[in-house]
Amino acid sequence: METKTATAGRALSMAPVEGVQTELQGPQATEQALMNAQAPESFARHVRGYLYVFYALIFGTLITVGASYIPFGNREVNIAVALFIAISKASLVACYFMHLISERKLIYGILGFTAFFFLGLMFLTIGSFADFPRHTVTH
Repeated sequence: METKTATAGRALSMAPVEGVQTELQGPQATEQALMNAQAPESFARHVRGYLYVFYALIFGTLITVGASYIPFGNREVNIAVALFIAISKASLVACYFMHLISERKLIYGILGFTAFFFLGLMFLTIGSFADFPRHTVTH
Protein backbone atom coordinates (compact mmCIF):
# COMPACT_ATOMS: atom_id res chain seq x y z
CA MET A 1 0.00 0.00 0.00
CA GLU A 2 1.58 3.28 -1.15
CA THR A 3 0.42 6.59 0.29
CA LYS A 4 0.67 10.09 -1.16
CA THR A 5 1.47 13.13 0.95
CA ALA A 6 0.99 16.67 -0.39
CA THR A 7 3.94 18.99 0.25
CA ALA A 8 3.97 22.50 -1.17
CA GLY A 9 1.44 21.56 -3.82
CA ARG A 10 3.31 18.41 -4.89
CA ALA A 11 2.64 14.79 -4.06
CA LEU A 12 5.47 12.72 -2.62
CA SER A 13 5.38 8.95 -2.78
CA MET A 14 5.83 7.22 0.54
CA ALA A 15 7.04 3.65 0.93
CA PRO A 16 4.82 1.14 2.66
CA VAL A 17 7.24 1.08 5.60
CA GLU A 18 6.46 3.98 7.88
CA GLY A 19 9.09 6.75 7.74
CA VAL A 20 10.89 5.40 4.65
CA GLN A 21 10.46 7.18 1.32
CA THR A 22 10.78 5.65 -2.10
CA GLU A 23 13.29 7.09 -4.53
CA LEU A 24 12.06 10.38 -6.01
CA GLN A 25 12.75 11.68 -9.49
CA GLY A 26 12.60 15.05 -11.25
CA PRO A 27 11.51 18.18 -9.38
CA GLN A 28 10.52 16.14 -6.35
CA ALA A 29 14.05 14.79 -5.97
CA THR A 30 15.44 18.31 -6.26
CA GLU A 31 13.03 19.57 -3.61
CA GLN A 32 13.91 16.71 -1.28
CA ALA A 33 17.65 17.26 -1.80
CA LEU A 34 17.25 20.94 -0.94
CA MET A 35 15.31 20.09 2.19
CA ASN A 36 18.01 17.64 3.29
CA ALA A 37 20.84 20.07 2.50
CA GLN A 38 19.29 22.86 4.53
CA ALA A 39 19.35 21.37 7.99
CA PRO A 40 18.52 23.51 11.05
CA GLU A 41 22.22 23.65 11.98
CA SER A 42 22.96 25.25 8.62
CA PHE A 43 20.27 27.86 9.20
CA ALA A 44 21.60 28.61 12.67
CA ARG A 45 25.11 29.12 11.28
CA HIS A 46 23.87 31.53 8.59
CA VAL A 47 21.69 33.46 11.03
CA ARG A 48 24.64 33.77 13.42
CA GLY A 49 26.76 35.19 10.58
CA TYR A 50 24.04 37.69 9.67
CA LEU A 51 23.79 38.76 13.30
CA TYR A 52 27.55 39.35 13.45
CA VAL A 53 27.31 41.55 10.36
CA PHE A 54 24.33 43.37 11.89
CA TYR A 55 26.32 44.04 15.07
CA ALA A 56 29.26 45.27 12.99
CA LEU A 57 26.92 47.67 11.15
CA ILE A 58 25.55 48.97 14.44
CA PHE A 59 29.11 49.45 15.68
CA GLY A 60 29.98 51.24 12.43
CA THR A 61 27.01 53.56 12.89
CA LEU A 62 28.15 54.39 16.42
CA ILE A 63 31.67 55.05 15.12
CA THR A 64 30.21 57.32 12.41
CA VAL A 65 28.25 59.34 14.95
CA GLY A 66 31.27 59.55 17.26
CA ALA A 67 33.57 60.60 14.43
CA SER A 68 31.20 63.39 13.44
CA TYR A 69 31.87 65.09 16.80
CA ILE A 70 35.66 64.82 16.57
CA PRO A 71 37.43 67.71 14.82
CA PHE A 72 40.24 66.11 12.82
CA GLY A 73 41.84 69.41 11.88
CA ASN A 74 40.27 70.22 8.56
CA ARG A 75 37.17 69.43 6.58
CA GLU A 76 38.87 67.10 4.08
CA VAL A 77 40.09 64.73 6.80
CA ASN A 78 36.61 64.63 8.35
CA ILE A 79 35.12 63.73 4.96
CA ALA A 80 37.80 61.09 4.33
CA VAL A 81 37.11 59.43 7.71
CA ALA A 82 33.36 59.47 7.10
CA LEU A 83 33.82 57.98 3.61
CA PHE A 84 36.13 55.25 4.93
CA ILE A 85 33.53 54.23 7.52
CA ALA A 86 30.71 54.39 4.93
CA ILE A 87 32.65 52.26 2.42
CA SER A 88 33.38 49.70 5.14
CA LYS A 89 29.70 49.45 6.05
CA ALA A 90 28.61 49.34 2.39
CA SER A 91 31.06 46.51 1.68
CA LEU A 92 29.62 44.49 4.58
CA VAL A 93 26.11 44.95 3.20
CA ALA A 94 27.17 44.08 -0.36
CA CYS A 95 29.27 41.07 0.65
CA TYR A 96 26.92 39.40 3.11
CA PHE A 97 23.36 40.59 2.58
CA MET A 98 23.66 40.73 -1.23
CA HIS A 99 25.72 37.48 -1.20
CA LEU A 100 28.55 38.93 -3.28
CA ILE A 101 31.17 37.31 -1.06
CA SER A 102 30.46 33.90 -2.64
CA GLU A 103 29.96 35.03 -6.23
CA ARG A 104 32.10 34.15 -9.22
CA LYS A 105 34.71 36.20 -11.02
CA LEU A 106 32.22 37.53 -13.59
CA ILE A 107 30.27 39.32 -10.88
CA TYR A 108 33.48 40.83 -9.50
CA GLY A 109 34.44 41.97 -13.01
CA ILE A 110 31.09 43.66 -13.52
CA LEU A 111 31.36 45.26 -10.08
CA GLY A 112 34.88 46.50 -10.87
CA PHE A 113 33.80 48.02 -14.20
CA THR A 114 30.87 49.70 -12.49
CA ALA A 115 33.13 51.20 -9.81
CA PHE A 116 35.64 52.30 -12.46
CA PHE A 117 33.03 54.11 -14.54
CA PHE A 118 31.37 55.61 -11.45
CA LEU A 119 34.67 57.03 -10.24
CA GLY A 120 35.44 58.30 -13.75
CA LEU A 121 32.15 60.14 -13.92
CA MET A 122 32.69 61.62 -10.47
CA PHE A 123 36.15 62.92 -11.41
CA LEU A 124 34.74 64.38 -14.62
CA THR A 125 32.03 66.13 -12.62
CA ILE A 126 34.48 67.50 -10.06
CA GLY A 127 36.88 68.57 -12.82
CA SER A 128 34.12 70.47 -14.58
CA PHE A 129 33.88 72.89 -11.64
CA ALA A 130 37.38 74.18 -12.43
CA ASP A 131 36.74 74.54 -16.16
CA PHE A 132 34.45 77.56 -16.52
CA PRO A 133 34.35 79.46 -19.83
CA ARG A 134 35.72 83.01 -19.90
CA HIS A 135 33.52 85.78 -18.59
CA THR A 136 31.40 83.38 -16.55
CA VAL A 137 30.05 84.91 -13.38
CA THR A 138 30.36 82.60 -10.38
CA HIS A 139 28.86 83.34 -7.01
